[in-house]
Amino acid sequence: MIALLRRDLLLALRAGGGFGLGLAFFLIVTVLVPFSVGPQSDLLTIIAPGVLWLGALLACLLSLDRLLALDFEDGTLDLLATAPLPLEAALSIKALSHWLTTGLPLVVASPVLGVMLNLAPGGFVWLVASLALGTPALSVIGTFGAALTVGIKRGGLLMSLLVLPLYVPTLIFGAEVARRGATGLEAGTPLTLLAGITLATIGLMPFASAAVLRMTLR
Repeated sequence: MIALLRRDLLLALRAGGGFGLGLAFFLIVTVLVPFSVGPQSDLLTIIAPGVLWLGALLACLLSLDRLLALDFEDGTLDLLATAPLPLEAALSIKALSHWLTTGLPLVVASPVLGVMLNLAPGGFVWLVASLALGTPALSVIGTFGAALTVGIKRGGLLMSLLVLPLYVPTLIFGAEVARRGATGLEAGTPLTLLAGITLATIGLMPFASAAVLRMTLR
């Protein structure tokens, strides 16, 4: 499992597997929003939590089309399907690799980008906490979408249409945590619901992804 994780991380770093691409997209979205709404600091403070979460979601989505495509093309997925390591575990490792190269940089960069959007001081801790809890679910759900479309040429658009509805609950509760924290309201309830969604996704979605992928590889 460690060898597989190391391999995926090296591919992400060397072969354009998404490392830096999501972070660059996140930065571009954050920079362009103030230009689109004008220099209204009060308005930016209000919309900052939602914009940051939406930018993070789209940044995660941007790199999903290459999550399994390269392994499908070179036959690695066939080897993983017949390896002693359960396919569910292999897909979980791939989701972890995607989060380490895409989700984690977004979590680290979010406070800096929050400053650019004039996020209220009380919202920074809650923003980081919500992204740290919610982005793993985005990677795991994205792995399911990648497994559904791995055998389809140019299936990136189809994968986006399939995955985006599944992202909505995470987006709603994640943005709500950041919004409540920024306004000084109690944010424990949406944070707990967000954590529940993430845990349920991590526990169940790899099995669905593996089942879909086995049908594709037959």
